[in-house]
This record gives sequence, structure tokens and C-alpha cells, in this order.
Amino acid sequence: MQPLGKANIGVSTFYASSHAEDQCGADGLPLTPNSIKIQGRYQWLKVLYHPRLCQHIDIVRGKHERLMIIAEHYKQCLEEESENDTYADEGAFLRLAYEILEGLAYMNENGFVHRSLSPKNILLDAEGHVKLSKYALYYMTGCGADVTFPVGSPRYMAPEVLMAGPSHSSSCLPSGPKSDVWSLGIILLEVALHFKIWPNYALPQLFAKILLLGKYGSSQHPLDTILKEHSLVEKFESLSSNIRYLLRLCLQPLMEERPSAKELLQNEIFKEFSPSPGLDKSTYTMFQCQGMRCEGLQVPQYIEDVEMTDDEDYLAERSVNEVYYLWGLAGGDVENELRRNGLLQSRPPICGMPNVVTQYGDILGLERDSTSLYDDTVVMLSLDQLRTRLAHIPPEDYYPLIEGDREMQKLSQSQSSHDLKELSQLPLIIREKDIEYQLHRIVLYDRLLKGYPYTINRIKLEARRDIPPLFRAETWAALLEVSGDFMADYDKIDKESPVPIDHQIGVDIPRCHQYSELLSSPVAHNKLKRILKAWVVSNPHLCYWQGLDSLCAPFLYLNFNNEALALACLSAFIKKYLHKFFLSENSAVIEEYLAVFSHLIAFHDPELSNHMGSIGFDPKLFAITWFLTMFSHVFPLHKIFHLWDTLLIGNSSFPLCVGVAILHQLRDGLLNADFNECILLITNMPEINIEDCVKESIRIFCHTPKSATYRQHARPPVKKEESSVFALKPISYYTVEVNELPRSELSREPLSLEELKSERCPRISAEDLLELCGLKGIENSKSPTKKSKSSKPIILIIDIRNSEDFNRGHIPLSVNMPFNQAFAPEGDLVACPAVTQLNNHKGRVIVVVGNRGTNAPNFAAQLTMLGYEKVCTMHGGIECLKSTGILTVSSPDL
Repeated sequence: MQPLGKANIGVSTFYASSHAEDQCGADGLPLTPNSIKIQGRYQWLKVLYHPRLCQHIDIVRGKHERLMIIAEHYKQCLEEESENDTYADEGAFLRLAYEILEGLAYMNENGFVHRSLSPKNILLDAEGHVKLSKYALYYMTGCGADVTFPVGSPRYMAPEVLMAGPSHSSSCLPSGPKSDVWSLGIILLEVALHFKIWPNYALPQLFAKILLLGKYGSSQHPLDTILKEHSLVEKFESLSSNIRYLLRLCLQPLMEERPSAKELLQNEIFKEFSPSPGLDKSTYTMFQCQGMRCEGLQVPQYIEDVEMTDDEDYLAERSVNEVYYLWGLAGGDVENELRRNGLLQSRPPICGMPNVVTQYGDILGLERDSTSLYDDTVVMLSLDQLRTRLAHIPPEDYYPLIEGDREMQKLSQSQSSHDLKELSQLPLIIREKDIEYQLHRIVLYDRLLKGYPYTINRIKLEARRDIPPLFRAETWAALLEVSGDFMADYDKIDKESPVPIDHQIGVDIPRCHQYSELLSSPVAHNKLKRILKAWVVSNPHLCYWQGLDSLCAPFLYLNFNNEALALACLSAFIKKYLHKFFLSENSAVIEEYLAVFSHLIAFHDPELSNHMGSIGFDPKLFAITWFLTMFSHVFPLHKIFHLWDTLLIGNSSFPLCVGVAILHQLRDGLLNADFNECILLITNMPEINIEDCVKESIRIFCHTPKSATYRQHARPPVKKEESSVFALKPISYYTVEVNELPRSELSREPLSLEELKSERCPRISAEDLLELCGLKGIENSKSPTKKSKSSKPIILIIDIRNSEDFNRGHIPLSVNMPFNQAFAPEGDLVACPAVTQLNNHKGRVIVVVGNRGTNAPNFAAQLTMLGYEKVCTMHGGIECLKSTGILTVSSPDL
């Protein structure tokens, strides 16, 4: 995205045509509103860039099919400038023609035409260079089919355009690129001769004149006809031969004989001009531009004593997209700007009532609402309020240091940067609306993402605080470690040939997040279908399961104009968090996942676990959809964004903690409900505070021994080359997978699915137990609940072996509660000093240790039934610790 520079941001508006209320499609569903169709087509325009085109920024859908287009804009236009003698010189005139042709040729290369070319839509920047505006109206409206007004300026329309008839007619063919060349010819003729073609003619007369220009055939050129009717023959002959030649080429009556914009650019008359330079590759990220981005980069000379002046416009150096986003945070509102300038006017509903309505639904006597007509007025958005809000930001904040030692980075931070630390403690919804905070985050992330993949660890570190919405798409891709030539890989995949799952995809897509205006558009449906088919084709060992569309939707929404990146993110996400979930035979994988989930519920909330077990409310009744779609089928997109911002930082076990956190918010309702009521409660999911859910998920994750979430079907360790930037040391213990830790005789081993499902509580590895005790364990394993030297013990070890075995050797500080003596016939614990210590544990993790067998799991299950929290067993039994030398022998009584 280009920097704002000296440009303005403008907004224009129009209405899309409306469907009849009772009109449905062939599938029996209501027709998609035309405004949503236009909104879907528009998205592609936001990534198109050419120095001769105004940059499109955003589209906003209002009430009653109103659409508001936000784009780069300039005050000066050719209509005003042509009144001067600016283009009297042949060189200036040809330069004007060349720059317009550059913009037209770029549009034609990308498959669309201007159709609205006129002197008013040819803007001029501060240096006098051409900037074409409103060039996408014909494309975004489906060649004019989705609006009630004709697209284009009648005076400059080509004869073949008028002959084709109205755009909404089924027999009307789309305008071709050579129609714009005719429009350019008329415009250049007016500029060269300083006149307006047929200025006093009404539309019917004007159309007749244009259509009759070719009546003389090859005997008289249309240009000669125009010159004679306006008595400009002599003035035309005074022009240079190159200008006359160009005008005759552009105004060829037959479209087949008329050259295209690309052909004109290659003409000899433009040999002295060179193509306009585009944006430097170094301004893009790896996700926007593949290959060597620093090629041809020119580093400016370092000046040690350079001084930053207060009057320098640092905001102008930011991209137009960033400036518009900040403008909205500063209180800007597009509809208010249009209303303030008289383009939005309310009309009493009674004025829209017809005089007569026939039995067939025909409406008579209703005057046409003038607001349904096209108004080409552009309202410029004032940036004064934004500049005032950011006036106190020091210059150095726009150029943060992201490399170097910590002392240098601290020196580079201004006072306002230190003030942001307090703001960072506020709720996320407030941070996302604070303009100063978002400016600092945008500037920082912009630099970090341009340095990806070498800045990957810093990106992960910053993402732990929050992710600015403006850079969420690329930040997610970075967190998923997307790399390689994913664009070329996507292009190689056959996404068009029929496959067996086409029908199921066709059924699922129209139901996928259809409350979203963007995802409900036909363009989004086609994109989603291509991405899903590409994933299926590129993963032949996996299959399509319902829910994959919901899983793909957030990536498509964020990467709407980059299907390749959306697929790369989806593939990386599934490999990390849903390994083997999409196998054709995935029952063992899902059942293992749900068993671990049940263990975590019992570990953190035994009361809820006991209640769910007593009424037969098994997690498989509701949680399969949760985890198969990673909650994207449960929550709307705006909540998924905040949830996944955190989920992508954690390892593959974090979703389990999210599930427990959701149940925690539903806890009161579930505890007071029977089976049927629980089903209704989960089905009609009540409002979930997603920020509280995320915080609770993190708390649960950090208070769960890592090996408690061990799964044999989790993703195996990924081999990374030592030279790879992704092989760097992880920024946090929490991001490391259990399966990636070094294996030893103290590690967890797989259990059979039957054994796993039969146990109520999770197992932890012996190495986790040693770390929790503060004893010497495996160096690479540090449990999240590891106690510090000065802290109170956070673990209580209950040894359930008989007293003789306990005295022969036990773990230091463990408590002996023989299994056959611990419980009364009623199921309660028999009172003893060990039980007193157990009741006073106050949040400590309770680890049940015994010999190999079922005694330890059964003992832990009994404690859970009695309501004890954080109960788990040690995998492998006491035998696995005998070789470590940490077992102690009780001192004999003297």
C-alpha cells in the first residue's frame, strides 16, 4: 500500500438496485442483495496498485442498498487544468496521454475497463501526474447490471457502447478495453482544441450525434465530422503531426481497427517516455511479494547530525490504509461526512408510497427518488482531527528500533512509549479503540512483518500482548510460520476439475458465516470453494469433513485477496492443532482428544465433571464440533479473531484449555440443569465474554502440568534445519509441544484408548512431578507450575502403597495414605493426619503415586468424586523413580 503523501482521502456514494422482496433464486433461497455482490467484487481492488491509479481503500455498506466508496483523491482534475495552457506544448500533451494510457493498460491487464473516463475523473497529483479515479465502478457493479443508473459519461461514450443498450439488459455485451480509447480520444481532442464537444445538446441529440459519426463509412473519419461541426478544422491542422496522428488513432469508428491502450503505448510517438516506477519491493512483506525484496534497494546516506523538525508530516509517510484506519479511531465516520455535505438526506417513509398498486404488484404514480440516481460528488475526509490527536507523538516513535541490545532499544523509546505500558493493561476492546496505542502497535508491527521471517521471535513476543487488527492477517501467517513459495504452490493446484466432494462443499458454503456481509457474497463463495478444493487436492491422505468450511472462513476473511496465503495458513493451522483430525478414520484421534478434555475438566472443576457424569452429559455430545472447527462454528468471526490471537501463540494443547474456560462461563447454568437442559444450553450458546474466556484459558493452561495433555496422536516433532530461523530457541516454554521435549525413561508413554477413557483424572510424567517438587529432573522440562525456591510448596504427593513399601523408599515430602485404608464404606475419606493435610492443600496439585496398576487411577477418581481439585496420577508408578536415586527411606523410630 502506497504512502499517503500529499493525497487526500475521498468518499463517494451510490445505491445498488434492489430485488423484489419475494424474489428467490433457483435454490429457493432469497437472492443475495446486489450491494453485497458489489462489496465482494470490490475487495480485489484494494490490492491493485499503479502510480497512475487512485488507490482504493474501503467500501462501507449502509442502509437500503447504499454503498460508500473510500479511495485516494486529489483536488485538481483535468477538467479544470485543461482550461489553462498547461498542455499547449506537445511534450506535455503526449505525457498526459501516455500516463492515462498507462493506467488504462494496467486495468486491461487485470481484466477490467474504466467505462467512466471523463476529464472530471482524471485527477492530477501535486506534481501534475495523472491519477485515474472512479475506474472500478463498471467492474464492481457487474458491468452495470447491479445498479439502476448507466455507468459512464454519455458525452465520452464510444459508439459501440451506446449501440449495446442498457447495462441491465440480458442482451447487452460488456464493454471492451477499446471503448476507453475512444473516450480518451474525445478527452484529448477537447484538451488540445480547448472546447467542449456538443455542449448544448440534450441526451437524445447527443446519443444521435455519436451513433451517426460513422455514417460516412471510410470516406470520412469521425474526427473530421466533429471538427467540421465545431468549425475547428484550421485549429486542428495547427497541432503537431504526432498529436493529430494520436487523435485519429483513438477515434477510429470500428472497434476492430481501433488500437488498445497497450498497443498505443508501444507506438513510436511515445518512444521518449518510460514507464512510471511502482512501489519498491522493500515496502512489501514476504506474504505480499515473494522473492528477493531487497533487490535494487538503495540505502540513503547516513547523516549523523540529522535533526527531525517538528513541522515534518510523519503521518504522510504512513500508508493510506493505515491513515484511514487511524482516522476512524479518531472519531471519523463516513456517513456523517456524507450527511454533513448533503449527500445523505432522510425522506419520510410516507413519501415513498405509490398512488396505485395493481393486483399483480405493479406500482403506479410513484415519483422516482432522486437519491437512486448517480451522484459523482466526492467528499474529502478532513484529517485535521487526526493530526491534532497525534500532534504530541514525537518523531522517534514513528521509527522504533527492533534490533540491537536492550539498552539501545530503551534509549530509543520516548516518554509516550513508556506511558503506553499503563494503557496495555486495559481491556483489549479499549486498546483496539485507542488511537495512540494503535499507532504505536501499527508502526511496530509494520517493521516487524517486513523483517519476517528473521523477526519471528519478536513477533511472537509482541503477539503475547495483542495483535493490531490492521495487521492480523499477516501476523497470523507469521505465527503459523508460513514460508516458502506458497503462491506458486497454490497456482499449481487444480482447483477447477470436478471432485467427489463438490456437492458437499456446495451445501456447506451457503451456510458458512452468512451473517458476514463479505463472506455471504458470491465472490467469497467462489473463493472459499477454490481454497477448500485446493486443500483436499493437496492432501490426498486426508478427507473433507463438515466443519472445514468454518475452519477456513477466518483465514479467507483476513486474506480475501490472497487465496494462496489463506490456504497456507489453513494447512499450517490444521497440521499444528488438528493433526490427524481429517483422516477418513479419525474416531481414535477424536476420542483420545475428548478423553484428555474430560480429564482436564475433572482436574480443574471436579464438581462440574461429577455433575456431567451423573446425568450422562458426555463431552462427545457437544465438543466434537468445538475442536474440529476450533470454535469457529460456535463463535462469530469477531470473537474468533480475539480467541485465535491467543490460541496461535500456544501449543496444540491450548484449545483444550479454551474448552474448559467456556464450560467455566457456563458453569452455573450447567450445574442447575438436567441432561435435556444442558443440551439446549450448549446448542443455544449464550453470550460468552471472549476476553474473560481467553484470560481463563491462559490461567488454566499455566496451571496444568504439561504432560497432563499428552496425546499419542499429536503432531510428531518437526525437524528444522539448524540454519533455519524457525529453529531458534522458543520464546516461551508454553509454545513447546510435549512431543518435542527430549524423551527419557521419566517421560509419558502412550496408553490404550480404552485405558485412557476408563480413567477420570489426567496422568503426568515423572519428570513433571520432579519439577513440581523442585527436585532435580530433566533439564529441558520445566513445568508451568514449577515452584520457586522461596515459594510455598504447590504440590502434594499422596503415596497409596502400604506402609511397609512406603517406608522402604518414597518421594521426599510425600504423604502415605494406603489405598485399602483410605476410604470408608460410604466412600468418604477416613480421618487421619494425612487427610487433614490433604484438606489444607489450598490449591496445590495433588499427585497420586503408587505401584503400576489401577489403584492410583481409582484412588484419584475417588478424590475427584469427593470434590478435590487438581488431582492427577504419576505415569509409570513409583518404579520408574527407583533409578533416579531420589527416593528416601523413613528414619526408624528410636
